Amino acid sequence: MPVSHDLYQDLHYPREIVQQRRKVDDKLDSLLDEYVDIDNQVLAAEAISAGNFVDEDLLHLKEKRLTVKYLIEQQLERKA
Repeated sequence: MPVSHDLYQDLHYPREIVQQRRKVDDKLDSLLDEYVDIDNQVLAAEAISAGNFVDEDLLHLKEKRLTVKYLIEQQLERKA
């Protein structure tokens, strides 16, 4: 069963801090929205494949999600 990643644990920032920063940083807000959208797409694709195989589209989505996570980390570091 597909499970969403805990972005805040991966970022090593408390949820409260990220949410506060999100309110004043439009780019961070946009990146976080994009991450959630891609994560939902990954979950849907994993549910369809039921873990039987990993296709190229799913791998592409996972790579895209990872890229956005790195961009979020960079944005958080800029404002720290």
